[in-house]
Amino acid sequence: MPFDIARIRAAYPALAEGHVHFDGAGGTQTAAPVIAAVAETMGTALGNRSGGNRPGRRSLELVAAARTALADLLGADPEGVVLGPSATALTYTLARALGSTWRPGDEVVVSRLDHDANVRPWIQAAEAAGATVRWAEFDAHTGELPASQYPELVNERTRLVAVTAASNAIGTMPDVAAIAKSAHAVGALVCVDGVHSVPHGPTDRAALGADFLVTSAYKWSGPHLAAVAADPACWEHLHPAKLHPSADSVPDRFEYGTPSFPLLAGVDVAVDHLAGLDSTATGNRRERLRSSLSAARAYEEGLLDRLLDGLANLPGVTVLGSPARRCPTVSFRLSGQSPAETQAALGAAGFCLSAGDYYAYEYFQTLGLRDSGGAVRVSLYHYNTLTEVDRLLDEVARLSPKG
Repeated sequence: MPFDIARIRAAYPALAEGHVHFDGAGGTQTAAPVIAAVAETMGTALGNRSGGNRPGRRSLELVAAARTALADLLGADPEGVVLGPSATALTYTLARALGSTWRPGDEVVVSRLDHDANVRPWIQAAEAAGATVRWAEFDAHTGELPASQYPELVNERTRLVAVTAASNAIGTMPDVAAIAKSAHAVGALVCVDGVHSVPHGPTDRAALGADFLVTSAYKWSGPHLAAVAADPACWEHLHPAKLHPSADSVPDRFEYGTPSFPLLAGVDVAVDHLAGLDSTATGNRRERLRSSLSAARAYEEGLLDRLLDGLANLPGVTVLGSPARRCPTVSFRLSGQSPAETQAALGAAGFCLSAGDYYAYEYFQTLGLRDSGGAVRVSLYHYNTLTEVDRLLDEVARLSPKG
């Protein structure tokens, strides 16, 4: 059996505490090999990156290994992988660099389905440049983001289209490749937020049509680091504000300060861990990642089906959206309770999940739900089980209004 859930759960020491972790979209628990790699590296002699001594060479090797691992995960070139502390920080760096090339009359397209980290930096960069912001709208009932609207949104003045590969609020997976095709037809660049999609299946930057693809390692069993992957040629045309003596090469000039070398070691090992989810997978790491993450996606789809079917049969439960393609993430509201109250009640029963807008600001603002507390989010990951889903459904049923 390619997906041995008992073996997989055993790799996450935090699960032994007994909590049920349904907040993968907010951050997953860390795999044991990652923890060991970070700890071991912290106990190893390291120095500033340099070829002049062994500790300095170790640091160079750790950076290179992390770039290579992320390239394997994303289908990218290691020389085009920019590392940073968070997806938000990196998107701001990218937005400032791209925005410095924009002029009044240029246009940027953002989506109301996206996490605000792939919205606000672009709006602010556009405002600074005097560029115009245009909005892609989602279907309020289904939660779909129709690709058919993009040919009308883009034109020869469009410089960038920013879109999510998966909604962190309701899991919608838009047709990013079709959206990117519309953008590229008019010469625009495409920035894809892959933070919520990458953990849940194989990823290929080129197939998505992403000129820039963003991911966060702590959303896929790793440490708190992030990356943006692009063709190195895309970075060559951009010149961010930087310290005078810092490296001017790509991708280094986009990375500020000395990185956390131990966390970079954790990134490399986290990708190895993902490649081993399917114990029968063979080939190079990229091939094993494709097999393992496909197996994880199939497993998570079974959990998601059970969750959606169960919630649909509970009185007083309103599930937001019904997208045809979705990551294993569901938001719901319970009649007679604020989302915060539902979260607290479920938290007392041992369930870790989110309530509010989870930074999907435009989504909840558009639905008119922000002022009433947003919703409760259940975000599944490959270490969750059907038993845990059933326990949650039982607890929500207990909280549901009767009759």
